[in-house]
Amino acid sequence: MAERPIRVVVVDDSAVARKFIRDILSERPDFEVIAIARDGLDALERIAELEPDVVTLDLVMPNLDGVGVLEALKERPQRPEVVVVSMAGEDSELGVAALAAGAFEVVRKPTALPTLRFFELASELCSKVLAAGRRSRSDRKSVESEEKEPSTPRKPPGTARLLVVGASTGGPQALTRLLGALPADFPVPVAVVLHMPEGYTESFARRLDSDCALRVSEATEGFVLRPGAVVIARAGIHLSLGQGSGDGLVAELRLAPADTPHRPSVDVLFESAARATGAGVLGVVLTGMGNDGCAGARAIRGAGGQVLTEAERSCVVYGMPRSVVEAGLSSAIAPIEHMANLIQRSL
Repeated sequence: MAERPIRVVVVDDSAVARKFIRDILSERPDFEVIAIARDGLDALERIAELEPDVVTLDLVMPNLDGVGVLEALKERPQRPEVVVVSMAGEDSELGVAALAAGAFEVVRKPTALPTLRFFELASELCSKVLAAGRRSRSDRKSVESEEKEPSTPRKPPGTARLLVVGASTGGPQALTRLLGALPADFPVPVAVVLHMPEGYTESFARRLDSDCALRVSEATEGFVLRPGAVVIARAGIHLSLGQGSGDGLVAELRLAPADTPHRPSVDVLFESAARATGAGVLGVVLTGMGNDGCAGARAIRGAGGQVLTEAERSCVVYGMPRSVVEAGLSSAIAPIEHMANLIQRSL
């Protein structure tokens, strides 16, 4: 018997945007658009009445904005997954706040609909709504109360000079949790690639900087990496690491390679870290779709470094960590609540 379509409520105060998103999803047999809503209050009524699997949510709306909807949904015992579909730029602060409030993913909406980005947006929207729907339906057991220790690294800790982290779907929440658990005197620099829409990473870095003991900023050309500081790759451009003066490392922003599925790419960061640091690099692959990070993990292990992966039970999507584990490249595995401890043990 075929699985029923993923039931979706589309929320947007623009009639054009509602029709655009509804038409994209309705063309696919995976989805059934069961309702539309014109603002946040209308959305909460539809969600309570129909109990959808997924909600696509605009952020800037009258009466109650998208972040207000997400905060209200926190009170529901069974809540749908939410894919934010909104514009970058003026919405970036709200977008980051939405991710912090539990949004599954963000899709960047064109400034005018329809546009030449129609097909690009259609593919991205459908893949993220599909992943959100599967997450919503999965029979995931609640394991937050478990206190299992992470697995032990396969080799004794070495002298690490650098921590590099990669994440995608579910990454904002995972990174917030991970970096928030690291101390201000963390002994090595941290470089991060997170797949986010362009225009959001600067706001995300500012939010992390205010929430974490570490100093967090968006990457700029020539940024000098220092212990206790975190640099976040800017959306739309690769982050590589090169040798600065002395033993220091500096950030290098590059458009090439152009043929990667993502820009910035976790593989590009990890491979540059392996070249620059050799056995002194510790890589961490967190939740995300696809296999970005697997080739980079191979480069790190080949250089003598270690790679840690997030456990399936705490991942929003167990794609990127799975690819590393199945390739035999994971030095140790931990759920997100124990990852900071494992990192410090591995250093």
